[in-house]
Amino acid sequence: MSSFFDGIELPAAADFHVHLRDDRMMEAVTPTIRQGGVDTVFVMPNLVPPVTTVSAALDYKKRLQAIEPNVSYLMSLYLHSSITPDTIREAKRAGIAGVKSYPAGVTTNSSSGVVDYESFYPVFAAMEEVDMVLNLHGEAPPSSSTTTDPMKQITVLNAEEAFLPTLKSLHERFPRLRIILEHCTTAAAVEAVKQCGPNVAGTITAHHLFLTIDDWAGDPINFCKPVAKLPSDRVALLKAATSGDPKFFFGSDSAPHLLSAKKGLSDGGLGAGKCAAGVFTQPNVLGFVLEAFDNALQVGIVKESGLGHERVQGFLGGYGRKFYGVPQATRKVRVKAGGMNVQNVTVGGQSGNEAGMNDTVVTFRSGKPTYAVEWI
Repeated sequence: MSSFFDGIELPAAADFHVHLRDDRMMEAVTPTIRQGGVDTVFVMPNLVPPVTTVSAALDYKKRLQAIEPNVSYLMSLYLHSSITPDTIREAKRAGIAGVKSYPAGVTTNSSSGVVDYESFYPVFAAMEEVDMVLNLHGEAPPSSSTTTDPMKQITVLNAEEAFLPTLKSLHERFPRLRIILEHCTTAAAVEAVKQCGPNVAGTITAHHLFLTIDDWAGDPINFCKPVAKLPSDRVALLKAATSGDPKFFFGSDSAPHLLSAKKGLSDGGLGAGKCAAGVFTQPNVLGFVLEAFDNALQVGIVKESGLGHERVQGFLGGYGRKFYGVPQATRKVRVKAGGMNVQNVTVGGQSGNEAGMNDTVVTFRSGKPTYAVEWI
C-alpha cells in the first residue's frame, strides 16, 4: 500500500452512519468502533423490531454504553406510521439526534419503511420546528417485474437516481429541515446535494470509495444497498470527499452480517439463497478512507492539495460534527501505513479455526494491509 498519511496525527473520527445490531452481534461489533479510530457514531434504528419510540432508543443507547462507554452514541428513530409530531418533540427533549427513513423493502430490515412520504409531512414539519435531522436512505423501491413503462423500471442500478426528485421535493417543501442523503453512490447524487441549500448534506462510505459494479457482482462480501455503481461515480465520490465542501462527510454504513448470511446459506430473515446486503468496515474505517485517498492520489484523481489536513479532518468528522451540532473531537489518533492486516470479527466468543460461518463477520478487504490506528 502507498503511505501518504504515514505517521500523521488526526482528531478522532466521527462516523455518521453505523449499524451495531443487537444481542451477540452488538456485543461483537461495538468494541470495534474505537479500533477504527472513531469516538462518535450515529446509530441506525433498523433493529427487529425497529426503534420507533424514545424509550426504545434510550434503552438501546444504554446497552451500547455498557459495552463501550468511551464512545458518544447519537441515537435515531425509525420513521414509521406510529411516529407523530409529539414523538418528535419528545425525542428532541431526550437528545435523539435524527429520524431515519427507509423506503419500504429496499434494504436490510426495511419492511416497515416508508411507502408515502406525503403522509409524514406533519412529522417533517415538527422536525423542522425543533431542528432535528432527517436521514434518508436515498433509493426508490424496486418496480414490479411486470412494469413496461421505461420511466418506472427501478433496479439496484438506478434506484438512487430515481429517488433524487424526492430529495429535492422534501427540501423545497421544508427548506429549514436538515436533511442528509446517506451513503451517496452516484455522481448524480453528489450534484443533487450540491444543488440543494446548506441544510442538505450527503454522507459517503469507505467502501464506496473503493468499489464499482464489477467488485460486487458475484462477490457477496462486497454486496450492499445501495450498490456501488460506475467508475465515474466512484471518481465523483472521491472528489466530493476531498473537495473541502462541508456538505459531504463520512458515514461508513458499516453493516455486519454473519458469513453464512452473506453467502445466502442461512435465512437471516431474507429467504433461502438470498445474499445479505451490507459491507462491514467498522474496525478499520479510518484506515480505509485514508487508503482510498492514497489510491486516488496515485492515479491522479485527486492532488496533494486536496489531501491537506483541514479537508481530511473535515470529511472524517469536523463537517459532520458541525452539521449535527455536537462537540469537535478532543482526542487524537496517530496512523501508521501498513501497520496491520485487516482481521475478521468473530461472534459469540469463538476465535480462529473454531469460528464457523455462523460465528464469523468478514471485514471488508480482509487479510490486506491497511493503516494501523493508535490513540494518543
